[in-house]
Amino acid sequence: MNLKTLLKIFSGKNCKKVYVKRLAENDNSKNQVYLGGSFDVLNIFPSSPSIEDRDGTRKRETFKSKLDFFWVHEDGSFSHAPYAQLILYPDYPEVRFSGFLKSCRNAPSQLLRSRVANRILFLAVSEDKKIYGFVTVYGSELANEFNSKKNLETHGFFSIITITNGEIVQDSKSILLNELKRIHNLSWICSKRLRSVGEIVPCNSSNCGGYTLEAELGIPSNSVAGPDFLGWEIKQFRVPNFERFGSTSVTLMDHSPTDGFYSEKGPEAFIRKYGYDDKLGRKSRINFGGSHKYELVHTLTSLRLMQVGFDPQTRTIFDNHGFVGLIDDKNNLAAAWSFKSIIDHWKVKHPLACYVPAKMRKGEFQNCYQQYWYGNKVLIGRFTDVSLFLYELCQRNVFYDPGIKLEMAIVGERAQTIKIRSVFRTKPAFLPSLYFENEIVDINSI
Repeated sequence: MNLKTLLKIFSGKNCKKVYVKRLAENDNSKNQVYLGGSFDVLNIFPSSPSIEDRDGTRKRETFKSKLDFFWVHEDGSFSHAPYAQLILYPDYPEVRFSGFLKSCRNAPSQLLRSRVANRILFLAVSEDKKIYGFVTVYGSELANEFNSKKNLETHGFFSIITITNGEIVQDSKSILLNELKRIHNLSWICSKRLRSVGEIVPCNSSNCGGYTLEAELGIPSNSVAGPDFLGWEIKQFRVPNFERFGSTSVTLMDHSPTDGFYSEKGPEAFIRKYGYDDKLGRKSRINFGGSHKYELVHTLTSLRLMQVGFDPQTRTIFDNHGFVGLIDDKNNLAAAWSFKSIIDHWKVKHPLACYVPAKMRKGEFQNCYQQYWYGNKVLIGRFTDVSLFLYELCQRNVFYDPGIKLEMAIVGERAQTIKIRSVFRTKPAFLPSLYFENEIVDINSI
């Protein structure tokens, strides 16, 4: 196996990022493979919903999350490792890779049961959330080729190779920023969408800002992995002008409560108990909304947002059964989100993200009546972790901003309708704080 062949195999499986780790002596099937001292690995390697578990030797509670993992062989064939998983130790925190040999035919057992230093592990992530691995020894042709590569991106213990069509892409960030500069210089662009067949079609709904930007970058609107440009997720948000991001709110995740009164009795009972009459005077409507911030009592719902089991000083989860919750004035738990569920929602966020401000206008323009102009100051975020989300929530930079309503709530009227939007949001200025590596780049200066 050589590097060119391995990257072509990965590319053939629609992989765009390859994460490479030099294995220490303790990185083996017995001791597990150490992947890092934070949960950002969860955003790199897609995994199944977490389950709580107790470590049999240490009597410590952990989370375990299965991987859809395959070993690559010298001849280009694959073997599924059905028990491959990530183990999360919240109170360290750290993540380890285990189960990668169990019940797997033709797995590289000899290499991964040993305590030999300087073995090299290649892990590639595909668009359909599968992970492909290959391991080699120090001094092999593959190892020597990899060791000769200079100026690769790095994060933690990983070197990162970006590939397209089997070839290594140098400095994907610069390529992205130059594309965004080109798009900014186009000024106003007609709202559009790129279909999977390569056809550009008009897009006239209110959420076309993202589709239009994707179309300019050559990203089809129904891409399997979502907005993706050389491994970067591209997100746009609306602003009044490009000099400041203003008071725009950015949605981080939509996640209904998993515990408390909401979970036990259902959304209708919840909104009837904690909601309030519609402020526009509509008799047949009860609302539950507004920005709920940490340790502050909301004036309309009388609920207070709080956390149990997270230490903002060390930024670690010390209680696996902890949660983010809303409590009422009698200390009843109105609604709560378990840490397990928050971890599972947060880990779907892309490890590499670029947030682009956009202005929108409507009118009688040539060939369209809705246009977007994308700004020159973009937010770059690399690698995130649920602990950053929980910490920023404690700082009141992340807040719960629901939009739940019960229509036709008067008894005897026609069928009731409940609409639920249970979202956590932040302001654009705080987005960089949700990533370990972050910056605001003025693309006019590159």
